[in-house]
Amino acid sequence: MAKKKIESTLSFSYEGVDRKGVKIKGDIPAKNIALAKVSLRKQGIVVSHIKEKRKDILGQLFKRGISSLDITIFTRQLATMMRAGVPLVQGLDIVSEGLDNQSMRNVVAGIKSEVENGNTFAGGLRKFPQYFDQLFCSLVESGEQSGSLDTMLERVATYKEKSEQLKMKIKKALKYPIFVIIVAIAVTILLMIKVVPVFQDIFTSFGQELPLFTQMVVSMSVWMQNYWIAVVLMMIMMVIAFVQSKKRSKKFRDYLDKLSLKLPIFGDLIYKAIIARFSRTLSTTFAAGVPLIDALQSTAGATNNVIFENAVLKIKENVSTGQQLNFAMRLTNRFPTMAIQMVAIGEESGALDAMLEKVANYYEDEVDHAVDGLTSLLEPLIMVILGILVGGLVIAMYLPIFKMGSIF
Repeated sequence: MAKKKIESTLSFSYEGVDRKGVKIKGDIPAKNIALAKVSLRKQGIVVSHIKEKRKDILGQLFKRGISSLDITIFTRQLATMMRAGVPLVQGLDIVSEGLDNQSMRNVVAGIKSEVENGNTFAGGLRKFPQYFDQLFCSLVESGEQSGSLDTMLERVATYKEKSEQLKMKIKKALKYPIFVIIVAIAVTILLMIKVVPVFQDIFTSFGQELPLFTQMVVSMSVWMQNYWIAVVLMMIMMVIAFVQSKKRSKKFRDYLDKLSLKLPIFGDLIYKAIIARFSRTLSTTFAAGVPLIDALQSTAGATNNVIFENAVLKIKENVSTGQQLNFAMRLTNRFPTMAIQMVAIGEESGALDAMLEKVANYYEDEVDHAVDGLTSLLEPLIMVILGILVGGLVIAMYLPIFKMGSIF
């Protein structure tokens, strides 16, 4: 149902006069022109002209999307406004004007329109589930019901910022080696297609039998010259197939989640990131007054790994039967001893949210140190790989020349 509402939302451009008599024009999202006029009238705008905006197909293709970083920035700015005592609608208006991303501005305008029409802030957020997940909306709803929306937005903003920082650290660790590998493959293909054939013509004029290693490289070059387009297309198809399989197949995603934890070097980094994310999410939801059972349900999805999602759901089952959280965590055999002990101390002292936050901080620091160490380790390793690829080709090309030199 929610998806249909999002798809049916239109955009209208209008001209009119505000309460101060100043001419104003702009855009407003609404389901139809009548609701757009009602929304503008509630804002004190007397409309002189309004029409539906035509969809710019070319513009849609190149329009900047909304990233999790955009959501994080929006949350922090709105939290700051609420802390300063600015009313919600006015805060949404001020934040919207300060956003560079037009797509995000449209979403904020849609949320503002929902609030002005009598919906709750959480209800307005739920109109955009692709940007605001259930956890985000539940925390905001809890803040509205308790009359502490400003405090809750502060907690959500901090949670989003910590999550974004953790995500950036993981991306930093993965991007560098992937980029270098892609460049190495591209350079190797280029050398095979453009450079080796030049040497091949020279070798033919020698009339001598080539060394075995050189023969292998020349044969690979001949094959690459004939089929390089097919190789490139196959690589592109493999990437597309991987992305589509990950998007459409739950079994494939589950397999990748299991495999990621077993990867050499990277597996431990991903494991620590999951523990940090689990602790941060559970700390935030529990501190917000969400019952532990419901908090665990939200935390399960936030782990972003099927192994730990199932483990957290198992913890939820055990806790609902009366077991302590630390004992339920121990039974899964998935959580480190330090985290379990900290949770046990938190349960005994009645400061579970504070202890979970300490666990989150510890493992976020661990991820930070692991990323720095990984970068230092990968740099010489990547240089060795590049040296073998490029150096191997150079040696193969000069071996016949050295052989000729030894004969003469």
